[in-house]
Amino acid sequence: MRDYYRNHLHSDLLKRCYDLAPPRIRQYLAAEVEYVAERIRPDCSVLELGCGYGRVLQRLAMKAGFTVGIDTSPVNIECAVRSIKDAVNCHMLLMDAANIGFTDSTFDCVVCIQNGISAFHVDRKILIRESVRATKESGVVFFSSYSPRIWHDRLRWFELQSRAGVIGEIDQEKTRDGTIVCKDGFTATTVSPEEFRGLVEGIPAELRIEEVDGSSMFFVLTVHGKRREHHRVP
Repeated sequence: MRDYYRNHLHSDLLKRCYDLAPPRIRQYLAAEVEYVAERIRPDCSVLELGCGYGRVLQRLAMKAGFTVGIDTSPVNIECAVRSIKDAVNCHMLLMDAANIGFTDSTFDCVVCIQNGISAFHVDRKILIRESVRATKESGVVFFSSYSPRIWHDRLRWFELQSRAGVIGEIDQEKTRDGTIVCKDGFTATTVSPEEFRGLVEGIPAELRIEEVDGSSMFFVLTVHGKRREHHRVP
């Protein structure tokens, strides 16, 4: 499942997903990006996990002093480089979000929004720990997942993607309770506040949870001390 984005749903097909988004989903997408952008200072260094073709990264680069986007798809990185070529403060790298190739305390902000915590299909605890490890003390990590209140609009969006051949046929019997399942093996899940609280137990960070736009659940981690407990994943 993890290879679905790297080998299939990337670059032009990934862009097609967003082009198909109905108005309510476009509102959700914009609200998430603006929520983060409004909290970035001009002197911030920002890392975006799963930057895709650069859709979110381009907006973050307008606010931050220095930005890096990473993705596991070489094609996505190529597209991002082309689309953000004029932003001198922005760099794109081929890298795994579950094994971030930067030293401890490198960035002021790490950003993993628009349900990346589920979409990456990696160990979520490792993803969170790596994100915190790469963040400076007093820095902020942004994760987000879907609010249950946008379920019907989200399902409609995925049905449009399915009909357009971007993803497989949706398995209506298995699709429910925030989880979308396609017959070609694609799945899209969510993370609830209760689940996220369990994931961050023992993490050296303060958690704040906020619903945004009636569509997103934001999990915001402010990093504090005891950084030596966390090391890069081998």
